[in-house]
Amino acid sequence: MPSIDELFRKLWEQYSTSNPQASAIHTLLAERGETIINDHVAFRTFDDSRVNLDVLAKAFVDFGYHKAGEYDFDLKHLNAIHLAPPEDHFPKVFISELRLKDFSGGLQQIVLQLLDQVDVAKTSEWDFSASGRNWEVSYAEYEQLRQESEYAAWLSAFGFLANHFTVDVGRLKTFDSLQQFNEFVKANGYPLNTSGGEIKGTPAEFLEQSSTLAGEIEVTFTDGKQRIPACYYEFARRYDQPDGNRFEGFISKSADKIFESTDRKS
Repeated sequence: MPSIDELFRKLWEQYSTSNPQASAIHTLLAERGETIINDHVAFRTFDDSRVNLDVLAKAFVDFGYHKAGEYDFDLKHLNAIHLAPPEDHFPKVFISELRLKDFSGGLQQIVLQLLDQVDVAKTSEWDFSASGRNWEVSYAEYEQLRQESEYAAWLSAFGFLANHFTVDVGRLKTFDSLQQFNEFVKANGYPLNTSGGEIKGTPAEFLEQSSTLAGEIEVTFTDGKQRIPACYYEFARRYDQPDGNRFEGFISKSADKIFESTDRKS
């Protein structure tokens, strides 16, 4: 079986192709002499038993990860978990799934038609989380899904890949705060997600997060090519708790706003 390093290399190559801004920011940081440590990598899926979060989590569990937190996003109709790595230098893994029963029969029908195209044998492979879109979908269907859920629409267009990687800003050497880091990102031409403020969370909550807005790329649908928002780059700064241990979880109200980094603005 390939190594976890190979899986993350594959995920990064796929992700950076869908999100050129990540490679550009990565290069800008390297030019400052920074060594980038990933805080977490995130994935999206549906709560259908064929592809749910447990299915996506399995390969990571096989590589030594373990479940370390569960989350509920009522407004976005999502369940989520985060997995802690076997060694500290690996990123945490955050997986969310859309609760299909919370939506209309029309949305459920489209999603089930997509999932019926998935080769179930592939879902148990070590790199299923990097398998991309396993189905054909039309732009009309994408738009229909988007009327109810930006999340469902994004997932229909891109499938299984890293929705975002996350720079651990607290481990960078040339930035004193997330605010300073954000100014650096903006000064280099990359707008940030301002939903809920540029910085979500506070030092008192032991976690601050920010992110770019997803850039648009051309996607091929069955009824033509369209430019739509793809992936984004997230930035996190974690703080020590009163017991001296660094907070390693997630804050639902902050993550709820981070999800909107892929929302289409028109």
